[in-house]
Amino acid sequence: MANRDKELEEEIYDKVVDLTEYAKRQRWWNRVFGKNSGPLAEKYSVATQLAIGGVSGWCAGYLFQKVGKVAATSVGGGLLLLQIANNSGYIQVDWKRVEKDVNKAKKQLKKGTNQAGPEINTFVEKSTEFVKKNIVVTSGFVGGFLLGMVS
Repeated sequence: MANRDKELEEEIYDKVVDLTEYAKRQRWWNRVFGKNSGPLAEKYSVATQLAIGGVSGWCAGYLFQKVGKVAATSVGGGLLLLQIANNSGYIQVDWKRVEKDVNKAKKQLKKGTNQAGPEINTFVEKSTEFVKKNIVVTSGFVGGFLLGMVS
């Protein structure tokens, strides 16, 4: 009985096509992600890639959630304390100076947006290339990140 189960398991394993090899042969996959699905696909199985991506994504999502809560609490508490201090008369705001500084910052941002374009485009291109080469790990990471955010 155990021998038959083992044979059945081997038969099923033989019939299951490795996802990366199957995907490489598909025309839509090649159009979207290129012919090479990356160095990770050549070293590790799909299950290993999903596990690595999922675990690292869950850790990142969990930390992001905890740090986000602390940051939101700190910013909200700081604003609350500033408002209390303003109402109590400890703080006097020079609104004309604030408006002048905000307008100055707007002008600097408008100048800076034209210069920051190439760096952002390069970053987006590199990120897209990484995702295309490591699609299985990336999808595992995204799934794990979302699970980490809700846990």
